[in-house]
Amino acid sequence: MGIARLLAKSWTVFCLFCAGHALHAAMLAGTAPAQAVWSAGISALLFTAMGLLFIAGYAAAGDHALSVLRDLRGARFLPSFDDAAFVLFVALSFAAQSFPAPGLTNHPAAHALRAAVRFAVPGQRALESVCGLAGGQLLAAAFAWLLAIVYAASAVSRVRLTAALLRFERARRAELLSPVATAAVLGVVAIAGFQMLFVGTAFRLIPCSAYDHIFGAVLIGLAPLLLAYAVVAAAANLIAVSHE
Repeated sequence: MGIARLLAKSWTVFCLFCAGHALHAAMLAGTAPAQAVWSAGISALLFTAMGLLFIAGYAAAGDHALSVLRDLRGARFLPSFDDAAFVLFVALSFAAQSFPAPGLTNHPAAHALRAAVRFAVPGQRALESVCGLAGGQLLAAAFAWLLAIVYAASAVSRVRLTAALLRFERARRAELLSPVATAAVLGVVAIAGFQMLFVGTAFRLIPCSAYDHIFGAVLIGLAPLLLAYAVVAAAANLIAVSHE
């Protein structure tokens, strides 16, 4: 849950999510499959590598990167349960946006989901009140919020274990930012994301044309899950600091 690790995971998921939507849009536009895969794959690879290079530079500023290289084990490449659940939920959100079932928008279950999320999440109400988005987009947004809430509830139930593992890792290797500074940075990010997404401030500021492009798809389908991930990380770091 260090800053460098969180940035690397978030940036990789962001690039792959954008590449998936770019590939889907290209296929819908009639682009040849091989050309679409090549274009989206090269773009995703370049942007992912660029971001990871900057993140590696940040990690190398301390001795964190060298410690990781010294302690590499095969098991370290396996994702944790929370990370695996997060990736699964991102894939489900992407599928709901890109491959909606015909007639699902008007299904009673879809109306119930939208109504429940609209009641619990002010951001969903803000999204539905601007720009006149299509029913499929609003349903995808409600589904993404549902996944984010489920992920956050599941991860928070294990947050003390995550905090204990975080303290153990910090005892073995140093990081560039102190534990207090890391908790403060993640707390600010979580609060800002909560205001912009859960409260819905961002949806009132972004022009309507943005929702017709990849940026809008990311904001609707991925941003709620990234917010949940950031909130859990902030909570784990705060608990870890409180016990040190």
